[in-house]
Amino acid sequence: MSNADVLMPKSASTANLPDLQVPGFPEFFAASSGSAMTAWPDYMVDAFQRSVLFLDLLRRRGNEEIEITSRPMATVLSFGHKVLMDGRSLPRPINYMLSRIVAPPGVAIDPRKRPVVVIDPRAGQGPGVGGFKAESEIGDALNAGHPVYFIGFGATPAPGQQFLDVVEGQVRFFERVVELHADAPRPFAIGNCQAGYQTLMVAILRPDLFGPCLVAGSPMSYWQGVHSKNPMRYSGGLLGGSWLTAMASDLGNGKIDGTGLILNFDMLNPANWLWGKQYDVYTHVDTDAERYLKFEQWWGDFIQLNGDELQFLVDNLFIGDKLTRNQLQSRDGTVFDLRAVTSPIIVFTSTEDNISPPPQTLGWILDLYRDVDDIRATGRTIVYCVSQKVGHLAIFVSAKVGAKQDEEFVQLMDVIDCLPPGLYEMVISPRPADAPAAGFVTGNWISRFEARSLDDIRALGRNSPEDDRAFAAVARLSELNLSIYRSFLQPLVRALANQPMADLAKALNPLRLSYTIFADSNPWMKGIPKLAATVSAARRPVVPDNPLLKLQTQVSAQITTALDRYRAARDKLQEQMFFGFYGSPFVQARLGITDSTIVRPLPVASPEMLAARQAQADAYAAMLDTGGFDEALTRAVLYVIAADGVLDQRCALALNAARQQLMHLSLAVFKVLVRDQFFVLQLEPERAVETLASLVPKAGARKELLQQVSAIIGAGDPPTAAERDRLARLSHVLAVPIEKPATHATAPRSSGASATTKAHAVVH
Repeated sequence: MSNADVLMPKSASTANLPDLQVPGFPEFFAASSGSAMTAWPDYMVDAFQRSVLFLDLLRRRGNEEIEITSRPMATVLSFGHKVLMDGRSLPRPINYMLSRIVAPPGVAIDPRKRPVVVIDPRAGQGPGVGGFKAESEIGDALNAGHPVYFIGFGATPAPGQQFLDVVEGQVRFFERVVELHADAPRPFAIGNCQAGYQTLMVAILRPDLFGPCLVAGSPMSYWQGVHSKNPMRYSGGLLGGSWLTAMASDLGNGKIDGTGLILNFDMLNPANWLWGKQYDVYTHVDTDAERYLKFEQWWGDFIQLNGDELQFLVDNLFIGDKLTRNQLQSRDGTVFDLRAVTSPIIVFTSTEDNISPPPQTLGWILDLYRDVDDIRATGRTIVYCVSQKVGHLAIFVSAKVGAKQDEEFVQLMDVIDCLPPGLYEMVISPRPADAPAAGFVTGNWISRFEARSLDDIRALGRNSPEDDRAFAAVARLSELNLSIYRSFLQPLVRALANQPMADLAKALNPLRLSYTIFADSNPWMKGIPKLAATVSAARRPVVPDNPLLKLQTQVSAQITTALDRYRAARDKLQEQMFFGFYGSPFVQARLGITDSTIVRPLPVASPEMLAARQAQADAYAAMLDTGGFDEALTRAVLYVIAADGVLDQRCALALNAARQQLMHLSLAVFKVLVRDQFFVLQLEPERAVETLASLVPKAGARKELLQQVSAIIGAGDPPTAAERDRLARLSHVLAVPIEKPATHATAPRSSGASATTKAHAVVH
């Protein structure tokens, strides 16, 4: 994760850690341009001043933590907002609320555009991270003119609140958004981390309320990972299952402090947690103080969860891994089957995410589908985008992500909604220097949707059957240990627990104390503000080539190296312990798991599903030689694009311009048209092309058709050899010579007149 993004730098790979040696003082002074006589006092003055300013920074951080955690409905959202619905008023109250984001001055919102709903993760901190900065998911949607809504939450859960209450309660929120924008396309939902799979569960219950669903850094196949990486997945097994979650809830008088979840994250990278983050801001206290405070305002916004609510997650998702095996149900008996989400699903993930790595964010595709044809047969569209640079928090916090991936997701949401069924990777590249920032290129990036197979998902990492059996053993042992705890220990723990004890334990939590102990409430800190003001007025930063400053840097690097090596050794030992115990045939046999146990069978298509698919195929076959110019244009464009399996955003936006200016179709009608013609091509590829002439019998219309296809394909990069071959075949079938399009940035012509359309212009 980029230090410039969220002050949470990613430590170097332990495989390439330098064997740093601290040079002696003589070598340092000899290499320095400064005088040995002045180096020492200059450095000591600077170090003292930095220490005072850093201590004052910790004081301000502690005050902010106390202030924000004292307000149950506090948020770090940087945009104005108005609460529309409070979940506490629902029949089954929840501590969530739906807010409308108020557009900043100078930003115009078009209520006819697709609304965007951002759902924040509830995993230890308070809400607002999705709109933490101007360049963010919310900011990009506002700048594109979309109405934006935000689903946040309070610091304290409603009494008796359960996880399923939150899922079912959010149905009401989306119903309200749809009511407010009845004439617009269905909302674009953005779920961050935990809110990602939660949002998909809401979409399973009411698919009619959703447009495309973006899940960012959201783990859904919790067991999946790669050996020597992703150590968090071993935690449940090494702790003996979820009984500790139950005991923590009992000791907290029914609630769990979110600091425990944050501590799990911190412990993944002790070099950053124990040293790097603090040292970095200490070193650059003159320039990075405000940025550090802004991030810590959210990072230290500790909240609480109901014990039963978190127990459900741990038992059924983290340890049980039941979501992608269709073993979870709503209260009315609806199975939470991700295949039931009819809207396109967009997965944003990163190879540098050690909380929700690609095997966990994308593994559900392999859990539910045999191949891409299986995805297409169900009419589903799945798009994934992989970053090679950002860590978990940066996926929803980083301004760089907001200016790149988030901006592209927002700009292309309608394109994604109309993609033919299948599996695609969204590849985002810098705009070529010779491409003008006009027409169908409006930003610094150009996206392509490239067809992928399930092998591409497997290449990102996947458990072996033996690994899955080890995790299945964890789930079995967890159930056993939880049952023992509830039968023998829980009555005693609950008898001893009380609210004053729970409050004291929360106040004395080491992670909370690391904030509050430096606040003004500590009498030892009372003189710091005045001292810091005096130091600021007399600030004397040391010169960069001071030998003692260089020595300080070397010592810090040694500390970071030592902590990284400790982390690597710890993670390796944990993995060996995990598979050494749970991978043991003896342990597995005692838990009822054998070599023949199939832990993750693929869902079986019922006779009803197969019959429905056949009926749908027959319906598409009947469309082979029916339709007119609109059907022919759509089919011909899809035919050419399929040559390489790549759809350039400029071509997609040019087709969208044709939809607006030439076909005069709504987005919903056009989406159906694209799917129909895609399946016609899939079922009868040869005949589908040959019958194009019968759909457009007039010579003038055929000429217009070929011109439009050439213009749409030419809106992107020059056609490839395979695309040129298919254009030539269309020319032969239609008996029309190919004419070169006027320019690459010109929209398709309507009724013989040229027209240009900016890439983001969409008529709803």
